[in-house]
Amino acid sequence: MTISVQGLHVAYGKKSVLHHVNLHAGSGRVLGIIGPNGCGKSTLIKAIAGLLPAQGDIRFHGDTQRPRAIGYMPQDSQAVPALTVLEVVLLGRIAQLHLKVHNDDLSAVSQTLESLGIGALAPLRISDISGGQRQLVYLAQALVAQPRYLLLDEPTSALDISHQLEVLAFVRGITHARGLTTVMVLHDLNAAARYCDHIALLSEGRVVRCDAAARVLGRDAVSEVFDVETESLRCSDGIEVLVAIRKNPGSDGSGNIVRTTTKLFCISAPVMPPSVREYPERKQLPEARDFVRLLRRGPSCLWLIP
Repeated sequence: MTISVQGLHVAYGKKSVLHHVNLHAGSGRVLGIIGPNGCGKSTLIKAIAGLLPAQGDIRFHGDTQRPRAIGYMPQDSQAVPALTVLEVVLLGRIAQLHLKVHNDDLSAVSQTLESLGIGALAPLRISDISGGQRQLVYLAQALVAQPRYLLLDEPTSALDISHQLEVLAFVRGITHARGLTTVMVLHDLNAAARYCDHIALLSEGRVVRCDAAARVLGRDAVSEVFDVETESLRCSDGIEVLVAIRKNPGSDGSGNIVRTTTKLFCISAPVMPPSVREYPERKQLPEARDFVRLLRRGPSCLWLIP
């Protein structure tokens, strides 16, 4: 089972979000989707799931017909608060229910919940459990129908570090064991390096690189796309991880640089006040009291870098 995307273009009204995206997800492999906020990661997952109109070619094992055996977990899952955990997960088998719940359906729900370590939550209402527990429930809902394709949008965003590792190891393990084709959006680059077989790096709606994790997560590529300086460390198991050190100087994103004769002030703000932008490099900044006044007009925080 494979997923092949060729020339994918998605727009919201007149605003183009994805531009001629090409990628391939192989059978028994996890493809991680990474990139800055707003680059189109969730849009890509939704387009593959058939939830958004799109131009281009999306094929499932060579067929343009979208199969029913897709497990999809959105970034923001919601359910009727009065439903129990068991009922929420059972909805993942709605295609098999045929107006009646059978013992096989209940058994599948129970086994899926137990495999994620949340079997005891089955009788509880979905509104009475924590955000992290709900995220595990929605993952169970995506898995309970035993899909051949798994599309996960930030499946660990609400989990503590222990459960993140547990869930990602589980997803990778079940993908390899069952020969699933898994596409997963992640923000943690090091988690992607450890648990994804291949990674697609997105920037401004385009795929910058799509290859084995070690070939994608290089310092130069990460620095360019995420606009940060990094250092690489090699773990005891041989996997190389990246540590973000600081924002790249001179960026047009969230960092704005103003130099004085003695210090470098890096101001982070949604919109830089014109009076600050007008100070060119190597010109003296205003007095401290005036700087505080300027900060109140826009910047959210200030770093003093020696």
